[in-house]
Amino acid sequence: MTTLKILIHLCQDTETMAIDKETDMTDEEIDDFLGRHETGVLSLARTDEPYAIPISYGYDDDNRGFYMRLVSTPDSEKREFLDSSPQARLVVYDEAESTYRSVIATGTLEDIDPSDLTPDQIAQYGEARRPLFEIWAEGKEDLNIELYQLVPESLNGRRTEVDREE
Repeated sequence: MTTLKILIHLCQDTETMAIDKETDMTDEEIDDFLGRHETGVLSLARTDEPYAIPISYGYDDDNRGFYMRLVSTPDSEKREFLDSSPQARLVVYDEAESTYRSVIATGTLEDIDPSDLTPDQIAQYGEARRPLFEIWAEGKEDLNIELYQLVPESLNGRRTEVDREE
């Protein structure tokens, strides 16, 4: 379910749905959750401008870091933000029956030179399966494909149980 659909659903169901229990996730629960998912929304900010994009990631629970292949064109807004060393926030979320889970990682993206990659890092980038080149209208030669790592300064998860009256 998309974020917008979830928000609309929550707004429409305020009379029939109440938060039953809201708890912080443990580090182990966060690592398990992030290891089972591969997509999230990466938000970048510089001064007073936000920018958000859906991304795929690989997650290393040993160092609690995220690995991303970000694709852009040379003159894109994404490229401008990435070149400015912005603050980053990655949100990964899901909904299953009456449980909502979300994890938020906050930190700075680090550009990784491919020649500096370790075998473990290469394996993590292999987990970042999207985007596929076929979704881009431009030719591959016009795309900048760069590797990034996000080692969060903060990593927090929340689980919310809702009571749905039918």
